[in-house]
Amino acid sequence: MTHKPCRQYLPPEWAPQSGVMLTWPHLHGDWASNLERVEPVFVAIARHVARHEKVLINCYDSSHRDHIAGLLRADDIDMSRVLLCVVPSNDTWARDHGPVTVTCEREPLLLDFGFNGWGGKYGHDLDDRISRRLYDLGTFGDVPLQTIELILEGGSIEVDGSGTLLTTEQCLLAPTRNPRLARAALEATLKELLGLNRILWLRHGHLAGDDTDSHIDTLARYCDTSTIAYVACDDPNDEHFEDLRAMETELKSLLAADGNPYRLVPLPWPKAVHDDTDRRLPLTYANFLIVNDAVLVPTYRDPSDRLALDRLAGCFPDRKVIGIDCLPLVYQYGSLHCVTMQFPAGVL
Repeated sequence: MTHKPCRQYLPPEWAPQSGVMLTWPHLHGDWASNLERVEPVFVAIARHVARHEKVLINCYDSSHRDHIAGLLRADDIDMSRVLLCVVPSNDTWARDHGPVTVTCEREPLLLDFGFNGWGGKYGHDLDDRISRRLYDLGTFGDVPLQTIELILEGGSIEVDGSGTLLTTEQCLLAPTRNPRLARAALEATLKELLGLNRILWLRHGHLAGDDTDSHIDTLARYCDTSTIAYVACDDPNDEHFEDLRAMETELKSLLAADGNPYRLVPLPWPKAVHDDTDRRLPLTYANFLIVNDAVLVPTYRDPSDRLALDRLAGCFPDRKVIGIDCLPLVYQYGSLHCVTMQFPAGVL
């Protein structure tokens, strides 16, 4: 007798978690000249996550592992909640090279999507093997891992827990991701793999300096099944003003799974920051991370930080909202959510 496969389901980020994955910066990647600046950010993220759940940290080699352990112990982090695994990486963006965890008959299943460096922009050979190497090390215990022949980054998808996925056309339909899949075929594949009823596409929304082709987690985020927090530019002279206003109009036209308009919460617009080459950096308060009983929010030493924390506190009344200084992260064009990947309960 054959059994019909169960319907897979991608839980929302606010579902109970077992832990969060970090891929630590090292001397062999783009952070080599800025480790002293960026490592305190990773220590802070690890400290706050460990207060609520486990932290899985990918280390480049054994000496890197010992170095990280020293940093964490010096910060009095509970090492019983830390898993240090030697898994070499190209870079630190765990959101995009980490596995996406769905449930199948309420049991977790790790989906190992392909990662091609955001459409071939950066080296990715080591990053693309991280999930499989962690699995081979026994990091996930008896939780199975399935290799998926599809390029998909975790930062490009947002789900509401009710069968809805929110994403951007610019990223998921980019010819550098899955050029052989037309939109309809991609939708059908994602619906099957992630247990979706519908996919909502945004045509507008982009941050200068972003090299992900407009990941949704930099622009608009579900806070619950009926609330979306999104970046809003209130400066008519800013280069983002028209496009983000068009994105806002799109969001206002969308309906939640219950058929009602979404409650939309605009996040403030921080002042522009540029790197040494005068490239504008993609600062966004939408790049927050939801963990058990808390929300970790990136801050940028900007006057808007306090307002961003207050508005997100209104979105998460039952969770503690914690700001973490993430200004160093944006010098490599990402932020807090980009360097983390959560695992639902039952994985770690």
